[in-house]
Amino acid sequence: MAGGTVRTERAQATRDAILAAAERLFAEHGVITVSNRQISEAAGQGNNTAVGYHFGAKADLVRAIVRKHTDPMELLRDRMVADAGDSTDLRVWVACLVHPVTEHLAELGSPTWFARCAAQVMADPELRSVLVEEALSTPALRAVLAGLNRCVPDLPAPIRAERDDMARHLIVQMTAERERALAENRPTPRSSWRDAATGLIDAIVAILEMRP
Repeated sequence: MAGGTVRTERAQATRDAILAAAERLFAEHGVITVSNRQISEAAGQGNNTAVGYHFGAKADLVRAIVRKHTDPMELLRDRMVADAGDSTDLRVWVACLVHPVTEHLAELGSPTWFARCAAQVMADPELRSVLVEEALSTPALRAVLAGLNRCVPDLPAPIRAERDDMARHLIVQMTAERERALAENRPTPRSSWRDAATGLIDAIVAILEMRP
């Protein structure tokens, strides 16, 4: 029993090291250009097949990275959705989109890699569906989208879909840019992640409220 526990703990430690190394390398260099060999070496694994053994295909590795961060973000979003109730205040529901992301990044400290990693995944036509599918699979996010629908019921479906894409790209790209600036010790337009969230919420609300 003890031996099995040790093996399980070692396997989990290896998986955690691979996830951390892959997230950093994907953030810095993009997903396609990074090989399993590079990830294994960065994770301190002598066996270059470790990534494939623990995660399978690259899409599965990306999905594991996304889930590592989605789970804590959804805990925050669940609480916000419960507080929002049946609100028809657009800003309340946009905040439910933005704050779980920015608060999670703030809690991770600095440097972080996930926002830049997510931006690289979104830029990859073969892998971006992984990020979108994982996000849309959560009950809390589906509740947020329903809340947004109640706030902008008159937007035609094609325009709503277009603006949803705009909002998604704003969140992904602007958090990635702030994360990059913090990692490089460059000045940022906003002094904190909470202030950055306010700016994002302002912009997304304005986009959704524009008359078609």
